[in-house]
Amino acid sequence: MPAHFLSADDLSAAELIAVLDRADELKADRAARMRAGTALPREELRGRTVAMVFEKPSTRTRVSFQVAVTELGGAPLPLSSAELQLGRGETVADTGTVLARYVHAIVVRTFGQDRLVELAEASSAPVVNALTDLEHPCQALADLQTFREVHGGFSGRTLAYVGDGNNVANSLLLAGAKVGLSVRVAHPEGHAPDAGIVARAEQLAAGSGARITLTTDPVAGVAGADAVYTDVWASMGQESEADERAGRFVPYRVTAELMGHAADGAVFLHCLPAHRGEEVTAEVMDGPASRVFDQAENRLHAQKALLATLLA
Repeated sequence: MPAHFLSADDLSAAELIAVLDRADELKADRAARMRAGTALPREELRGRTVAMVFEKPSTRTRVSFQVAVTELGGAPLPLSSAELQLGRGETVADTGTVLARYVHAIVVRTFGQDRLVELAEASSAPVVNALTDLEHPCQALADLQTFREVHGGFSGRTLAYVGDGNNVANSLLLAGAKVGLSVRVAHPEGHAPDAGIVARAEQLAAGSGARITLTTDPVAGVAGADAVYTDVWASMGQESEADERAGRFVPYRVTAELMGHAADGAVFLHCLPAHRGEEVTAEVMDGPASRVFDQAENRLHAQKALLATLLA
């Protein structure tokens, strides 16, 4: 395993599958314990403290990581930037060095990927990317777990991502290419995923049998896909662009009509929060093909598996 988890590219294909397998086991164990009334926590993180540094707002990431650490027997330590000297000029490197003297792992949700990398380079404790402007790799782990629960595997399957080529799309490209899942991204002009990540995903796909496709045609992107995925049109930090983006992104709204071009049995995925009537209609979001709340739950299980593996 790598020292840190900063990108979906940090795990080999075998390591990624191993984390997904462990996530499935932990999910099943939790369900069995709850049915039997057996108390949590488990023991994997007993005596361990995990700092959770949030420079961006969060619901699912913060709650799922805090519950994950607690249920594995560890102590979560949530920290906002306002509670750290980062807000008063202390360097990211100094913060990473100091925190690593106190805790056993550091989960970070921040802006630039460079800030995350700088902190990790200074930290002797594992650092986990809980979202940056470039990547959202923990979300990709939960997405792959959800996809595999529905379809049983990845080989010969396709996930279509429709909308802004953002951090979620970037991590899906890398993670999908690793495990042999073909990924198509249908995006408006000027909103393609990161070019360097696309190139790396294509390189990985050449070895896994996956295919990476970028298109500006949402129907072509979705055609025959086993899952259709979207995200908000304006991510955190892009709120000033929301009105301008709205008009440009309307053709990429996931509707029942667009879902009709996907394969039989295709599911709808969304990392949440969702804006019904914008990037997805309520009919799709709340319809029988939607697996968005399974995805949200699987953040807990995938992150448990990741932490338990990094801190083994």
